[in-house]
Amino acid sequence: MKRHIITLLLLVLTAVSLISCKTEPAAAQKINLNHLEPLPKAAATGVMPLRVAIAAVISPKGNVDSYSQLLDYLSQKTNRPVELIQRRTYAEINDLIEQGEVDIAFVCTSAYVMGKREFDMQLLVAPQVEGETTYHSLLIVPADSPAQSMADLKGKVFAFTDPISNTGRNYPVFLVNELGETPETFFSQTFFTYSHDDAIRAVAGKMADGAAVDSLVYNYAIKRQPDLAEKVKVIHQSPPFGIPPVVVSPHVRPQLRTELQQILLEIDNDPGGRATLQLAGIDQFVLVEDSIYDSVRNLEAQVSRNPKQ
Repeated sequence: MKRHIITLLLLVLTAVSLISCKTEPAAAQKINLNHLEPLPKAAATGVMPLRVAIAAVISPKGNVDSYSQLLDYLSQKTNRPVELIQRRTYAEINDLIEQGEVDIAFVCTSAYVMGKREFDMQLLVAPQVEGETTYHSLLIVPADSPAQSMADLKGKVFAFTDPISNTGRNYPVFLVNELGETPETFFSQTFFTYSHDDAIRAVAGKMADGAAVDSLVYNYAIKRQPDLAEKVKVIHQSPPFGIPPVVVSPHVRPQLRTELQQILLEIDNDPGGRATLQLAGIDQFVLVEDSIYDSVRNLEAQVSRNPKQ
């Protein structure tokens, strides 16, 4: 008798289970893929980032290593997150500044001269390094090279930095023009490294027989990597040029321009700021006149006037 009761109970439970399996959940019956609701948006912070561009005078990694603390300092002082913007060429950075897509930028001297002429790029401050607001183009070759001047590099491989670089292209082209030649007729091959530290490494590794580089980057690289001094040597130094400046877009609000200028001019008065400058190899930021870049304009004009260019 008990066996029959147990069997009957099992049959009832099985029937209930089968009926429940055939019942669809109500939510699954009314899904319509033509009427999807958008995902909820993340809450906005209400704080626009400070957009900072750094031209590839040094390689992207070198920029991050050298300027990371300075960017953190700007973020702290403006109470805004900082967005670092980098591009491969100086011209691309200039385009961003012209379009108002960056607020402040660290640029090459020739890029500033071009930007000032073409869309009124605004000079903000300039770094002072070892008491000077000037720098040089250095002609470098491998340490064991017999070359003593640009004339000795005829028929060799030469590394330029950027197509509009003052020290990395315009000045060496000027030297070649002085010899009555063009880069195309003088060198066996040329290529662009798109940064000065990569040009130094190209010469140190003998991928190039020579290069012209920014003296600030060269001196900084030698301090950080003393072994480079054993692999390259300087055979020529240019006259002084105005130092690469810090600029702002002409679209930047006057209040922000003034705020950024004051932060940079006063950074050396702050113990934390001084440590930040030291990491970047800078004494302080100072006000300079646009006229210190006339030497760059004169060089650009001489290179442009050469009928063989």
